[in-house]
Amino acid sequence: MASQHPARRTEWATRLAPDLDVFEALASEALASLPADLLARCGTIQISLADYADETVLDTMGIEDPYDLLGLFEGTGLAEGGGETMTGQMPNRIWLYRRAILDYWAAHEETLGDLVAHVLIHEIGHHFGLSDADMEAIEAAADL
Repeated sequence: MASQHPARRTEWATRLAPDLDVFEALASEALASLPADLLARCGTIQISLADYADETVLDTMGIEDPYDLLGLFEGTGLAEGGGETMTGQMPNRIWLYRRAILDYWAAHEETLGDLVAHVLIHEIGHHFGLSDADMEAIEAAADL
């Protein structure tokens, strides 16, 4: 017996959730869109991707739910003298957590590209020594 409803196919019907390669491309696009002088001040900061933050990071930060952490800056920010990597010192790194970002994306009205860019730029702000409160104030002022 044939279905009474025609097959409904949209472009989403055959798509899978964006993988780490897609996130890497989105992060690369976001970095490339930054002003050259700002990008130069980022130095050799590494961008890393994972599905979730590891248990050690979550425990250190007092976070129980891995979906609560979208990104993380690791290292010594520029305000603390982290402009140059010393021998034996790990480079500054920004982590983007794919599953947490996807969960946030599904619950909000924002494009995935904009969200990845927002998280990346937020973590770059930490690299520059800005606190969450500093960045919230900057964002609030920009919304005027």
